[in-house]
Amino acid sequence: MILNYMVKYHADPLSATLSALSDPTRRALVARLSRGACNVGELAKPFDISLPAISKHLSVLEDAGLVRREKLGRARRCRLEPEPLKAAAAWLLRHQGFWEASLDSLAHFLDHGHDPGGRGA
Repeated sequence: MILNYMVKYHADPLSATLSALSDPTRRALVARLSRGACNVGELAKPFDISLPAISKHLSVLEDAGLVRREKLGRARRCRLEPEPLKAAAAWLLRHQGFWEASLDSLAHFLDHGHDPGGRGA
């Protein structure tokens, strides 16, 4: 039990967001909700999984603050909460420069080998 808690525990919102988005079904749910709110039944239609499985995925997204579910009569309406996505995008942008520079260096190395003058072999 304790191990399971530790695996699912996220100390910060960014970790919760990235963990929630690590699953392709949850990313598809977020993509659908980015076009507008809808009920759980509408969300579940394109997936070949049960409604309880969709509900579990939505719970993970909800726990990460990415989705808000509201009960309207007998239906549950879901909508996307953009703030966690904005925070994750900002974090990724801050690190984009490092990765671009690293990939540029790798491309230069692959194009020119070890020759510091860039003359090739």
